[in-house]
Amino acid sequence: MNMDKQTKAPLFDALMKYRDKGPISFHVPGHKNGQIFPENAKVFFQELLQLDATELSGLDDLHSPEGAILEAETLLAELFHAQKSYFLVNGSTVGNLAMVMAAANEDDTVLVQRNCHKSILNALRLAKVRPVFLEPEFDPQWKVATGVSPETVKEAIHQYPNAKALVVTYPNYYGMAYCLEEIINHAHRYQIPVLVDEAHGAHFISGEPFPISVSQLGADVTVQSAHKTLPAMTMGSFLHVHSERVDRNRLEDYLHIFQSSSPSYAIMASLDLARSYLASYNAKDLVYLQTKINHFKEQLAEIPQIKVLDYPDQQGDHLKVTIQSRCGISGFELQSKLEQAAIFTELADPYNVLLVLPLLKSGQEYPFDEAAGNIKTALAGLPVQEIMDKSWSPKEKIAELAIGYKDMPNFQELEIPIHQAGGQISAETVIPYPPGIPLFLKGETITKDKLEHFQRLVESGARFQGGIQLSEGKIKVFTTA
Repeated sequence: MNMDKQTKAPLFDALMKYRDKGPISFHVPGHKNGQIFPENAKVFFQELLQLDATELSGLDDLHSPEGAILEAETLLAELFHAQKSYFLVNGSTVGNLAMVMAAANEDDTVLVQRNCHKSILNALRLAKVRPVFLEPEFDPQWKVATGVSPETVKEAIHQYPNAKALVVTYPNYYGMAYCLEEIINHAHRYQIPVLVDEAHGAHFISGEPFPISVSQLGADVTVQSAHKTLPAMTMGSFLHVHSERVDRNRLEDYLHIFQSSSPSYAIMASLDLARSYLASYNAKDLVYLQTKINHFKEQLAEIPQIKVLDYPDQQGDHLKVTIQSRCGISGFELQSKLEQAAIFTELADPYNVLLVLPLLKSGQEYPFDEAAGNIKTALAGLPVQEIMDKSWSPKEKIAELAIGYKDMPNFQELEIPIHQAGGQISAETVIPYPPGIPLFLKGETITKDKLEHFQRLVESGARFQGGIQLSEGKIKVFTTA
């Protein structure tokens, strides 16, 4: 890899050259390089809007790149050792949609890690495939689902050897890594492509102490949310192709369908810069970052009302810090108290609060000391008291939908009180968000266990997507009547 080349940002440079010409716009967008904009917001947007261009000469075209965008994507592929890499401007969602649609046809069997993001489920539904859901393992200390085990994957492939794809999530939202290489190698023995939603792992390519990057494990297609842990704008993501097991022409076709025909140049330029930032990340930076993180975690560990969780076998993302409530309140209530002290965290669950830390380089500062002080003050006076453990782990490791996507239009939907829904088949997907992992799947039988877990989530203050009438205690189920 040519590090001199990697320090460049060809798309950003092209935009700067365009800006330096002092262009007079007679093209879209309508803000005309920031000149036409509400005065009360102009001071915040004007500089950025000068980079919010369109497909002008010298700025290339995302859907048919030949110049600066092609050069930027080529550098991205080189960094991640990919056959081909793509900028995504509609988030990892569009990458997940495209890779699933490219890998499977209608009625094909697809093996899917159950705690996947909702965008994977939407892709399965659009493709009208036959999904087989693989239940992840459960960590009793963290009280969260982790990754799917090699044993579960091997048994699923034994039962469904003609599966057209395996879709997994790595790491999980909390940064937990697991034995993915063994899973990938086993799937490849059956010529099953492995599609990885690596939304939270774009920075893993930096090396230890981070988990190993999927790009080094042999996955076939990987999608990464660059904006989650790299200095990229929201909605900026990467997609990498590492093999021929998924048709690249078909993949590109779906990217053209799902991506905007007017992609944001500001987002793409931020992706170009994020790649350059990551490529220049070195051993000195890693040592500096680890020192800062360790000090912050030590400060948090001194606060008696919370517990700083450690990754099992130390296999996890050091940019993620999960704190568990030890003061008798739920993770949701803990998050609310932190927000009152101007500490805004990534997510909460019934027990935990997740903090996402910055990928600092040597010499860069971040207000860790201030944050630790604010957290300590916010929780001062709360009694040290463990939360009663009501965590839940599904028992069935491999399961299909009770009603497939193609058959759903043949059924009617009925709205019933949710406490009566045990044994019924859900007609809507209900997702605690974040992290965006579904509790009830459309077409899935609502078990008593899941109903009880749903009630615990409601009582602890969880927020949900889907379920239009959930706030009124109702849910839609399928019926033949």
